[in-house]
Amino acid sequence: MRSIRKHLDSDRQNMADNKMVTDSMRKEVVLAENLAAGYPGKTVWKDANFSFERGEFVAIIGPNGAGKTLLMRMLLGLQQPIHGTIKIFNTQPKRGNPRIGYVPQRHPIDRDTNIECFELVKLAFSGKRWGLGLPSKAEQKSALEALEAVGAAELANQPLNALSGGELQRIFLAEALVSNPEILLLDEPLSNLDIRRAKELVQLINKVVRSRNVTALLVAHDINPLLPFLDKVVYIANGKAATGKPEEVLTSESLTALYGVHIEVIRDSRGNVAIIGIEDHHGDE
Repeated sequence: MRSIRKHLDSDRQNMADNKMVTDSMRKEVVLAENLAAGYPGKTVWKDANFSFERGEFVAIIGPNGAGKTLLMRMLLGLQQPIHGTIKIFNTQPKRGNPRIGYVPQRHPIDRDTNIECFELVKLAFSGKRWGLGLPSKAEQKSALEALEAVGAAELANQPLNALSGGELQRIFLAEALVSNPEILLLDEPLSNLDIRRAKELVQLINKVVRSRNVTALLVAHDINPLLPFLDKVVYIANGKAATGKPEEVLTSESLTALYGVHIEVIRDSRGNVAIIGIEDHHGDE
């Protein structure tokens, strides 16, 4: 009887330990409450409430000018909310947070430069040291591992100006991964990629999310390459934001409520969606 009780107690403890591990792995990393974004004298969107957990793949979508990039800027600590709160890792966002990996829409390194890919990825450490100094062996190892994680190890010695658009995005993703971040912010990485390359990049990002338990927030115009992989969607339009699972947000009812006019969401046999009835505005925020 003692042996049985001992085994039962052990099983209960293992279940409790496993739950603690699962809870820690699914920890909430981003929380927004009654959030409003914009500039002094101008509110672009408001009343947004959402949360993202560890290991979730989230798309931020909406028409041009809706204010998608404003959310990125707030998470990076570059812009303050007009109203409400946004927290990352249960604290206010701050500039230069090493727990965040960021791939900007426009990279500060010109793609026409002849710097080698490995050198660019190693530059991601430069903000952690005073002066130029040589990278340590650990940093070089991390840079190589980041290239391997995005399937670009064979490009290490290639100059940036020899790469295709899809290869270049892999290198920029490796640069963001080099410090083993817990959150990835990707601002329109699919822009200027053809359908095939966009699909390949999304598959790669999904692999990184699942294998590293990273939370990824990706700004995009076209939702279709992302749909098979997403956990959540933030749809920003008409000064508001709808959030939830793709099947909850991307419906005629949900988007009609968001826009305030009738919107039709049509799905084809492959699961792609077409959103009918939107007037697209020019210029992005």
